[in-house]
Amino acid sequence: MNARLPETSTIPERIAALRAAMASAGVDAALVPSADPHLSEYLPRRWQGREWLSGFTGSVGTLVVTKDFAGVWVDSRYWVQADQQLAGTGIQLMKMLGGQQSAPHIDWLAQNVPAGGSVAVDGAVLGVASARALAEALDARGVKLRTDLDLLDAVWSGRPSLPLEPVYEHVAPHADAQRAGKLAQVRAAMQEKGAQWHFISTLDDLAWLFNLRGADVNYNPVFVAHALIGPDQATLFVADGKVPADLAQSLARDNVRVAPYAQAADALAALPAGESLLVDPRRVTFGLLQAVSSAVKRVEAINPSTFFKSRKTAAEAEHVRATMEQDGAALAEFFAWFEAALGRETITELTIDEKLTAARKRRPGFVSLSFATIAGFNANGAMPHYRATPESHSVIEGNGLLLIDSGGQYLDGTTDITRVVPIGTPSAEQKRDFTIVLKGTMALSRAQFPRGIRSPMLDAIARAPIWEAGADYGHGTGHGVGYFLNVHEGPQVISHYAPAEPWTAMEEGMITSVEPGLYRPGKWGVRIENLVLNQSAGTTEFGDFLKFETLTLCPIDTRCIDLTLLREDEREWLNAYHQTVRVRIAPHVSGDALAWLEKRTQPI
Repeated sequence: MNARLPETSTIPERIAALRAAMASAGVDAALVPSADPHLSEYLPRRWQGREWLSGFTGSVGTLVVTKDFAGVWVDSRYWVQADQQLAGTGIQLMKMLGGQQSAPHIDWLAQNVPAGGSVAVDGAVLGVASARALAEALDARGVKLRTDLDLLDAVWSGRPSLPLEPVYEHVAPHADAQRAGKLAQVRAAMQEKGAQWHFISTLDDLAWLFNLRGADVNYNPVFVAHALIGPDQATLFVADGKVPADLAQSLARDNVRVAPYAQAADALAALPAGESLLVDPRRVTFGLLQAVSSAVKRVEAINPSTFFKSRKTAAEAEHVRATMEQDGAALAEFFAWFEAALGRETITELTIDEKLTAARKRRPGFVSLSFATIAGFNANGAMPHYRATPESHSVIEGNGLLLIDSGGQYLDGTTDITRVVPIGTPSAEQKRDFTIVLKGTMALSRAQFPRGIRSPMLDAIARAPIWEAGADYGHGTGHGVGYFLNVHEGPQVISHYAPAEPWTAMEEGMITSVEPGLYRPGKWGVRIENLVLNQSAGTTEFGDFLKFETLTLCPIDTRCIDLTLLREDEREWLNAYHQTVRVRIAPHVSGDALAWLEKRTQPI
């Protein structure tokens, strides 16, 4: 019998227990991805197995364990964090380089597991596309892939159960489109692809489609469920007790049935032979699709709801604009306090999080943060996904740059903003870095481009001023943002690391971040982030064009700018932006916050 370890166990003890479970099952390697049965970015505690086994708390990473090796693969955003958290555990940091087209852990397994051996990964959390890539690489080397084992269950005695937070309805005026209309949209797309059935696992797609929200995942107002959409009826598979009786009745009026979460696989197995099932191989797991009979035809395409929810309606865009005013007001109140308190009281990176969160909580419609606040002073700001903890954080004092990346979930919008402010006197080099990044932010924000252009292709516009200075950054420039949903939303992504697939096309109504950066490890980091909305820029003989409306409303600190590096048109853009910020935010603040707003939006 395998030993199941409590929360008090050490990382080496957990890895040893996993190796014992592997030996018992006769497998040579175990793969533990950062994933759940819904392929979520942020995971409910039950599926945070990679973190529990390794101690690395970053949101993305892959653990591989063999008899004599353990390693976690992470990209450059997490190198410093992983190096610190893995120290002394016996687990190696495996660095993923930007632009790699293949998954390096797959290559490593193919090269290091002996022919005739086997690799185990829980099929319930392994995406179909990932399973295919893994199986192809292993088969070529005579290595067997086993997806029938959940080794984590064998060693984690305190493993949490399914989250049980209640599901609630997202109603008017915040939700302007009816559930029945959204289901009709999806069914029309199914019909176009010749599919009678459609299976959805991604939580933000489900929340959008059914006009429901929940609290099962930190920072994302979603709930754990699957759905099977048929010609006339839809079934929502969700844990017992999560859907109140009145909500179940409301769903029933739209021909939506509620069934136990565990019955999703059975429903897939019962699909009629000869009919077609639409699935998105990037957004459903290998384990669940194994339940589908070979007599059922699979139609593989992106979830229609992923497209539909990315294109905000005119009403949703108006709600987001109002939310940005409230969020900007919260930021004005916070920065007014911060500048007044700096040097007069002890302020740490943890204080930043506490005070900024409190300011947002005072705003109407606030529900939660949209991600864990990043407040990084000087060297900590050079880690893009840094997180201060009670055990490790900096006091804000002396000279340097403070980077703050934060956001909120409101009933009528999701926000995400990064600002950098000077502490004491910033150096000439720090000002230069800040200004170069600002030029990148402005270059992309001002761009006009053909409708339908694949979003990764826009990345170079923001990088051009930074490349010109002989610098670069290791993360993408922009991600889609949901409407009171996930702060990271597809299908669009502005990143040259991402493939320019047809489904990444830019369309009117999409909300995306613009966030170039520049990081000097051990010194400081700069990132300036706004959210932008795709708007029509008119039609010419060459087709339809789009432009960005900047939605985020918060001053960009001009004390950090090297004015000699700005062109006149760049100064004009910044002055016009600050005038907009002042006009839109002023009605929502007073006293010190209003005085701060007026001071920080003066023209340059």
